[in-house]
Amino acid sequence: MIRNFLRVAAVSPRVFLADVEANVKTIANIVAQLDKEGVDIAVFPELSLTGYTCADLFQNSALIEAARSGVVALADMTAGCSTAFTVGVPLVIDGKLYNCAVTIQKGLLVAVNGKKNIPNYGEFYEKRWFEPFKFEYIDVQFPGYDDEVPGGDILLQYGRAKIGIEICEDLWTPIPPSSRQALAGANVLLNLSASDSVAGKFDYLKNLIAQQSGRTVAAYVYASAGYGESTTDLVFDGKTIIAENGNIININQPWQLDSQWVISDIDIDALDHDRMTRSSFETDIADFGVIGLEVRDAMSDNEPLRRFIDPMPFVPKGDALDQRCFEIVNIQALGLARRLDATNTKTVVIGVSGGLDSTLALLVATRTFDILGLDRKGIVGVTMPGFGTTDRTHDNAVGLMKALGITHREISIVPAVNQHFKDIEHDPTIHDTTYENAQARQRTYLLMDLANKAGGMVVGTGDLSELALGWATYNGDQMSMYGVNAGVPKTLIRSLVLYFAGQSDDATRNILLDVADTPISPELIPADSQGNITQKTEDLVGPYELHDFFIYHFMRWGRTPNEIYLLACQAFDGRYDGVTILKWLGTFTHRFFSQQFKRSCMPDGPKVGSVTLSPRGDWRMPSDASVRVWMKHDWK
Repeated sequence: MIRNFLRVAAVSPRVFLADVEANVKTIANIVAQLDKEGVDIAVFPELSLTGYTCADLFQNSALIEAARSGVVALADMTAGCSTAFTVGVPLVIDGKLYNCAVTIQKGLLVAVNGKKNIPNYGEFYEKRWFEPFKFEYIDVQFPGYDDEVPGGDILLQYGRAKIGIEICEDLWTPIPPSSRQALAGANVLLNLSASDSVAGKFDYLKNLIAQQSGRTVAAYVYASAGYGESTTDLVFDGKTIIAENGNIININQPWQLDSQWVISDIDIDALDHDRMTRSSFETDIADFGVIGLEVRDAMSDNEPLRRFIDPMPFVPKGDALDQRCFEIVNIQALGLARRLDATNTKTVVIGVSGGLDSTLALLVATRTFDILGLDRKGIVGVTMPGFGTTDRTHDNAVGLMKALGITHREISIVPAVNQHFKDIEHDPTIHDTTYENAQARQRTYLLMDLANKAGGMVVGTGDLSELALGWATYNGDQMSMYGVNAGVPKTLIRSLVLYFAGQSDDATRNILLDVADTPISPELIPADSQGNITQKTEDLVGPYELHDFFIYHFMRWGRTPNEIYLLACQAFDGRYDGVTILKWLGTFTHRFFSQQFKRSCMPDGPKVGSVTLSPRGDWRMPSDASVRVWMKHDWK
């Protein structure tokens, strides 16, 4: 295992029907290759030592004895491999034939599991040969193997991973054996299968596997029979699928003539974290035997994981992005609509800066007013130029408000802030925190009073990333009557603005595209001589794509800073070096703990995804917690 990731493989070997010796050699060669790739656990298809489509040959003693002896021969041939693997074999036990899975590691026969649900419908008529495997515990003998092999309801332990095994049809039943295995602690589930190819079945199967992995909060590793099975009536296409907690993380392209497999690293820590935090996942005291497997030597932390580490985990890829944007925008709009309806309010006030956050808040407000049938003139957008406001952001803000048909007001904060500097005896040439926060608080002061005057409410613009970093002025832009962006991370804000751009007329679209392309800045420090933004947020606190990555892994999966660092190095390989990642991870960790007091009194706002910082819901943290444990690390 690498850093509590379990490397698994799902294999569909070339089948030699009824030729046990040829199948044993094929499987042994594959295991040797998987061993070189550091695979911890591999699963082969149902009845992989004989082939699934032997039909009445299963009732012939020659094939049965060849299969039983083949298991021992396979163990001998793979004695030098650390990879544990499970193969399918027909076994006679107490005079009855069973469809079984045998797990092998380092020349040892570890355990026997059996198929509990025997199909006898459609193209399947296994009850002609096999009995349901109902043993809770039984000792199984193999010719030429000195020890009896334990069989029955058995789980396998491999470090932090506990492994359950079921066979093909078991998955398709109302309560699969893997569900009971998961409740007994199994967080990795193997399925040895022989699923024939029928039009439309593959998509259904993928959904079934993904759902079972999500329902059981486990990894699901599925291997099905492939080329070489009989095509008398059926075709087997060699499907291999690996799912984790509701998501397919690796899948092969079936219809190949040769052996094929997929390899992925399973995140055991993430699975355990979800089970720990889900109170509805209650463990069962089911009577399963547990047999330990030998854990191979750990590989270096520099060994890349065999899985995709998404550098932007909050932003879906491809066609899924538009659907996600559609859902989030409607969550935001419906949340604001309900608040307006509950307070009988027909006016909202928004500070519009021309930046991403305020642009999204304004777009959501217009969507809300349209839903409620309210006049958009009830949306009061306020531009409040200050010492650092640039023509680019100001013009975008004004142009957008005109294009959307809302009420626009402009109030310069410069005179009031200069008076404030005099009152508190602050030198305005000193561009420190006082200089910046005075501007932010003045803007909030204006918005609140304008809302009071109009009988409306202030819509907040701050996002999830800013809340995590505390990148907001306390009792300034930190405060509003309803924060529509509170659950949206910065990396997703841009996608949402672009989503609106795709639905807008040309004039509005061009403004939104420029907003999305504008450097992120609070514009509290004067621009340069050419009128360009000098205060760029990401230069000060770090790239938001890094911070959103840190937020996701810290909050969603409860990872340590060391784990986050190692994952970030792989996710951002070629974009940020380790020193840069380390620097900004330290910034994130320190700021996340020191700025909790701002989140403890954050305004109401809708949850839109799996991560949120509301102190009334998903994240409850003392404002005075020590960061010491999280700053002690062994980062490389």
